[in-house]
Amino acid sequence: MNRPAIVLLSGGLDSSTTLAIAKAEGFDVHALSFRYGQRHEIELEAARRVASSFGIAKHIVVDIDLRQFGGSALTSDIDVPKSRSPKEIGSGVPITYVPARNTIFLSFALAWAEVLGAQDIFIGVNALDYSGYPDCRPEFIAAFEHLANLATKAGVEDKARFAIHAPLLELTKAEIIRLGMKLGVDYSVTVSCYDPSPDGEACGECDSCQLRQKGFQEAGFEDPIRYRVISAK
Repeated sequence: MNRPAIVLLSGGLDSSTTLAIAKAEGFDVHALSFRYGQRHEIELEAARRVASSFGIAKHIVVDIDLRQFGGSALTSDIDVPKSRSPKEIGSGVPITYVPARNTIFLSFALAWAEVLGAQDIFIGVNALDYSGYPDCRPEFIAAFEHLANLATKAGVEDKARFAIHAPLLELTKAEIIRLGMKLGVDYSVTVSCYDPSPDGEACGECDSCQLRQKGFQEAGFEDPIRYRVISAK
């Protein structure tokens, strides 16, 4: 019987590739997504499509309302930054950062893992082609893994050793895409845009769209999703 693992699945490019990696490594994948007050439901529809495409039997969507706090362009009525330069994208923490989001998501994943008897949690964070989020760094992943083994009954009494897997941490977006292609990820069903149209068309101008388009161009593949604006040159 395959070992169970929790995979945080947003429906985006990185988390979908991470799910494919967990499957390829032989884990019995349990997918976890969140309706957290984000600007749109489109990414949850994408997460369901991705989970279905990989035959994931157990996919939970948890409701938490981070709009109560705000503080981010993704959870409050703040405009999503558009058409920023690569230098701007690579410097500072942008307003699309959702305060403590990965800490919150990993905490939910840890709770489910403890119930399942799972010791492996996968998250698709990336410290190279990313927008400066502090909870996408290796230091954060190592710290949360340490916490997981201190703060759970499984870790303290049962001597379980939780592992937080971040297989994309040191990969460029192009490398992630090439790997996902090898593993059979259907990127046409993924959503990366921070501000898509109601029918799911990506804006092409937000940081996430620009990084995605650049990644596909450098990987040598055509991005299969629709954009209002093509920003990659």
